[in-house]
Amino acid sequence: MPAMPSLAEAAADLAAGRTTAAALVEEALARIAEADGEGRRAFLVVHADSARASARAMDALRAAGRAPSPWAGIPISVKDLYDEAGQQTRGGSVALADVAPAAATAPSVARLQRAGFVVLGRTNMVEFAFSGLGHNPHFDTPRSPWDRATGRLPGGSSSGAAVATADGMGFAGLGSDTGGSCRIPAALCGIVGWKPTAKRVPLTGTLPLSFTLDSLGPLANTVSCCAVLDALMAGEEARAPAAPPPVAGLRLGVLQGYVTEGWDPAVTTAFEAALAKLSAAGARVEALSVPELAEIPQANATGGYAASEAFAWHRPLIERARDRYDPRILARILRGGQMSAAEYIALGQDRARIIAGFAARTAGFDAVVSPTCPLVPPAIAAVAEEAAYGRINLLLLRNTAVANFLDRCAISLPCHRAGEAPVGFQLMGEHGGDARLFAVAQAVEAALAA
Repeated sequence: MPAMPSLAEAAADLAAGRTTAAALVEEALARIAEADGEGRRAFLVVHADSARASARAMDALRAAGRAPSPWAGIPISVKDLYDEAGQQTRGGSVALADVAPAAATAPSVARLQRAGFVVLGRTNMVEFAFSGLGHNPHFDTPRSPWDRATGRLPGGSSSGAAVATADGMGFAGLGSDTGGSCRIPAALCGIVGWKPTAKRVPLTGTLPLSFTLDSLGPLANTVSCCAVLDALMAGEEARAPAAPPPVAGLRLGVLQGYVTEGWDPAVTTAFEAALAKLSAAGARVEALSVPELAEIPQANATGGYAASEAFAWHRPLIERARDRYDPRILARILRGGQMSAAEYIALGQDRARIIAGFAARTAGFDAVVSPTCPLVPPAIAAVAEEAAYGRINLLLLRNTAVANFLDRCAISLPCHRAGEAPVGFQLMGEHGGDARLFAVAQAVEAALAA
């Protein structure tokens, strides 16, 4: 499938009259409906009628010179944990099959709708966002675009958002990221995934996994696409992206330590080639050893924030719908009930100390980099056994979860060659340094594409 246009390209086509919102929406809906496509697995609900009506409205506003933004009429998708007024928010689970429709739309979605973006529907996800694999036994598992004959995992938990975007079922998808759930599926599907500094985008109107670690972000085709969507979701002014800054002179710290273990050979090849290309373009690429990195697994040894905070939210639902959960997800949630108050407090203290130490060591770098995931998309059949499920899930989450623990912004962009297995190149910025990281990521993206 040919690469989808960026938001900027689509906006330019709309402004010049080369296309219409109605045409863009119809093209996306046609891809969703393809009999041999991934639409039936990527989407849990398709808003065909409302999407068409919204597109016609945006076309009429543009014809009258009243389009609410340059992006008015561009179709996107939302993950099944965002509230939409009148729609059930099920979190990819049948345990919430009887939940009442949402009374209001999540602010992050509503802000995009006010800018004129058209929501095509609700995308599939790992049940309650609690895995990095993308596997869902209730609604089937969307396939990564790479090697569909075998059937490869898309990454999770924002699996449907990534597959829908990669397959042209909309120009972007809204996801969430608690340990890598935007960046992992972006890496395994060959697109861009963004995690903002936590709490910069309001979590109101979304199903929680961990209220400490949860972040809301987009998956799209380019860094600039993610920047536009992120700004609007955060309630900021979104501008058409500027030309990327030069990569020459950027100082990039290549993380050493446990994030370098267990790489697939294809990941090693693609990542090292990307570093060589950036170095040749004038970036200062330096090995970066951070002892505090090795302390993160020990700090999380009693279950971490995700399990304990998920258990607190799920306890009443488990009491009435225990048998409807994916047993693998249920087991992870129940582990959180074993964490003591003292252990939870100690985790917070350890986290604050690790954050401070890490920040001191990385202050002079424009970004800290690593492969997004150490693996290329594993076969869906490879996680059939419980032991393999747990091992592969932890591997896929390992590198991305660092940014969530440290409360930093991070982004994954593809660095593999066309036709090869997808590999993500992760850049991590400072806490609150979202705007700077977008600029650095645009420079890296341009250099890798040169």
